[in-house]
Amino acid sequence: MTSTLKISGLTKRFPGVNALSDVSFSVAPGERVALLGHNGAGKSTIMKIILGLLPASEGTVEVCATAPGSAEARRQVAYMPENAAFHPALTGEEQLRHYLALRGEDEAQALPLLERVGLHEAAKRRIGTYSKGMRQRVGLAQALIGHPRLLVLDEPTSGLDPVSRRDFYALLDDPAAEGASILLSSHALTEVEARTDRILILSKGRLVAEGGLGDLRRQADLPVTMHVMARNGYATEIARRLPGAIQLDTRLQISCPQSQKLDLLGQITGLGDKVADLDVVPPSLEDIYSHFSRRDGQ
Repeated sequence: MTSTLKISGLTKRFPGVNALSDVSFSVAPGERVALLGHNGAGKSTIMKIILGLLPASEGTVEVCATAPGSAEARRQVAYMPENAAFHPALTGEEQLRHYLALRGEDEAQALPLLERVGLHEAAKRRIGTYSKGMRQRVGLAQALIGHPRLLVLDEPTSGLDPVSRRDFYALLDDPAAEGASILLSSHALTEVEARTDRILILSKGRLVAEGGLGDLRRQADLPVTMHVMARNGYATEIARRLPGAIQLDTRLQISCPQSQKLDLLGQITGLGDKVADLDVVPPSLEDIYSHFSRRDGQ
């Protein structure tokens, strides 16, 4: 399958600093990829190069099999900034009609696009009355004009409440199912963990880790934590049989390397009805992100 976005050996130098160093990755059709990194890690620089706003110093970038910023790339790529801004006096429908006209598209698509992002009932209201979450939905509706093959989303849920964030990510499911590639940056690691297919971690302009959450967990090899709930009267005995366990009243906490996870589960299972419940807590994306950032000297 041909990649929608292909980056190889990308380096970007500014006077006195390397913003990106030998970054390589690709994004397949229908794939949702999260780009993570601290402020200054190079996320925005990558996006600007993909959009043709900055030239690369070294390396190659192919956007829909063409050069970034070319007429063909602009036709097939859509961008949504962190803070989508629209004219407050226009209604949602009027704003979408304006952008459709600029793209040479049928203005009658405005209402279907707003319906697609859950704003059909607010289409006749002025954007100045919209909440931040509603304005972000207008931004996504604008980005979907022309059925782009690649969506580039820069912190699309910044400033949204948890429910609005969840709802926004749900709106990305349909474009991805239709084959659109999605590259997004975010500092909200919990939502990224659940709503993307692959994760790229940047640190100091270098790509330090990539893969699905399971791949990253194996690469990081961080400890797994287990919470064991003892039946009444058995907590002390269980603590004695599980060296290293920390007893917290009737609950015990114990950690082990990934390679010893199954052995430890076997030991706990062998305790039989002395155990009332068990929770296995793998490393979170936040743990993994911190691990790779520290490994790179952060």
